[in-house]
Amino acid sequence: MPFPVLDHYLARLSHQTQAGTSIWLDEEGRALGRFFNCTMTSAFQPLRELGSGKVLAFEGLARSASKSDQGLSLWRLLDHAASDDESVELDRLCRMLHAINFFRQPGAGQSDLYLNVHDRLLSAVSSNHGHAFQRILDALGLPIARIVLQLPTVTANQGWLLNYVADNYRRNGFRLAIHASSVREATGLLERLHPHSFKLDAGNLGDEEAAADFVTACHAASTRVVFKRLDTPAALQALQRIAAATGLPIVAQGYLLDKPLSLLAVADAAESPAPVAA
Repeated sequence: MPFPVLDHYLARLSHQTQAGTSIWLDEEGRALGRFFNCTMTSAFQPLRELGSGKVLAFEGLARSASKSDQGLSLWRLLDHAASDDESVELDRLCRMLHAINFFRQPGAGQSDLYLNVHDRLLSAVSSNHGHAFQRILDALGLPIARIVLQLPTVTANQGWLLNYVADNYRRNGFRLAIHASSVREATGLLERLHPHSFKLDAGNLGDEEAAADFVTACHAASTRVVFKRLDTPAALQALQRIAAATGLPIVAQGYLLDKPLSLLAVADAAESPAPVAA
């Protein structure tokens, strides 16, 4: 394992019981955590270049622990039941689990790890966003340079909050991806925030010409565009048309390409995977 501090931490966890810690390992070596008496772990969905199938990154997702590797998404259920302080605790637990479960696997290679920052965390943390997670990564000897934090969409009157939070995360060494509800919204944020990535819904693009122009503008600004929720053949065809119009590689993520799984997909796949049912 290329991360000796993490290796030592996992060795300690392997000797602890579920009752002895808030994080423990199952028999398969997965890190598990507990929140509101629910046991959760990590699943990872690749971000791939269409055509080549090359995996550029993975997004970490919280799932209930399951022998079948098909655990349920728990975030909405748990977050709605949590107070603001508990929501912050849940968010940090998920990010720590995902970092451990990602970097412990050889399949991580040199890929990036995308982690969500949920909307309640933006206003629930009083200051210095990202400092606590940065300290955890440092303590485990994990590379902050390979973490991309995904900021949620915000309303028009929350623009100041997004600026403030983005500045804090950058000061703590993180790169940022921003979820945008439309190309128009993302275009306004590109000049203002210059993020590492944008996440746009592949099933809700609307004006494909505008989307193609935005991909071209982001390429010039060294910003990646990731089309999430690629779940239907129609959405795939739209992305293929955008790729043809721009002549640029298109990065996508969704059930048409990969299901989220606890084991990482092969990061150097030479061809796109066959589509699977959504």
